[in-house]
Amino acid sequence: MPLIDEEQARRVASALQGALSRYTPDTFDDPCCYPPRDEDPETVAMYFLVLVAMDHRLSRPGRTYEAVIGGRRYHGADLLYRLGKRMLDTNPGFFDAKNLAKVREEDILHWLCVGDTCPPDPGLRAALLRDLGRKLLLHYNGSALRLVEESNGYLHSWDPGSPGLVERLRVFEAYSDPVEKKPMLLAKFLERRGLLVVRDPWNRRVPVDNHVSRIALRLGIVRPEPSLYRRIVERRELSPWEDIALRIAIREAWHLVAESMRVNDFVLDDILWTMGRKVCLPGRPLCNQCRDHPICSGNKCALHQVCPVARGEESPLDEHVFYNTWWY
Repeated sequence: MPLIDEEQARRVASALQGALSRYTPDTFDDPCCYPPRDEDPETVAMYFLVLVAMDHRLSRPGRTYEAVIGGRRYHGADLLYRLGKRMLDTNPGFFDAKNLAKVREEDILHWLCVGDTCPPDPGLRAALLRDLGRKLLLHYNGSALRLVEESNGYLHSWDPGSPGLVERLRVFEAYSDPVEKKPMLLAKFLERRGLLVVRDPWNRRVPVDNHVSRIALRLGIVRPEPSLYRRIVERRELSPWEDIALRIAIREAWHLVAESMRVNDFVLDDILWTMGRKVCLPGRPLCNQCRDHPICSGNKCALHQVCPVARGEESPLDEHVFYNTWWY
């Protein structure tokens, strides 16, 4: 089983403090990708519920989800949310639960393709939205805001008569990840947009995806057992159970970092996710060519003194291979 290196996690937390002081949390109201601040709460809640449900595995090796719209290049999740906002502007009825319940593969292709650039598995994505729409109608009269409000501000609740947001989301296939990546990402969006006041902040966790996994493995805050480590190095696909075990360890290791820093896990996630896209890249981390990110100090990554890769002690390890999933 993967092991958390608690001492290394605390060293990483100390090294991250400077980046935290230079970071301003994203408000998720950029008009190109998100509903405006004055949009009604039901529309905002439904928008994020639908977009996060689709926020997984947008690129594959040799097939990057990237396109230029209006002279600006969008990649991965940025492209997804740009197209989501365009749909909201041109056809807001698409997000109605009754419409979602009958979404077809052709609808996904029409929505999320730009020229020849399309996300993988459009049929699966359509099925996830149908499931979302049908169950939202069944349990919440089609209202995303009602789902959020009935959680009473709790992410997790041990009261079976009053489930928290994460428990409520588990009924939807799109949100069924045992490591809770999408539920935590949705909670982060809703909290920043003022639709969720988290009453159990100790239950916040970093939404564990490829970027935060890659950084955790490179920093050594999680150490896979030798046989699992070899499979990661050899780029052999993990089983679902191995993926769950590894990502739970990564999630809890980052929670330890957040606790040591005394920072909200969701804010830490902002820093890590953007760092994974701009600095700690797959295959070629920019340890000594670090620019345009709070983690950069001079031209160096602020973690260089605690990172075995930056110190030349280890080769850069990429995240584990686990492609065929809608969890993250």
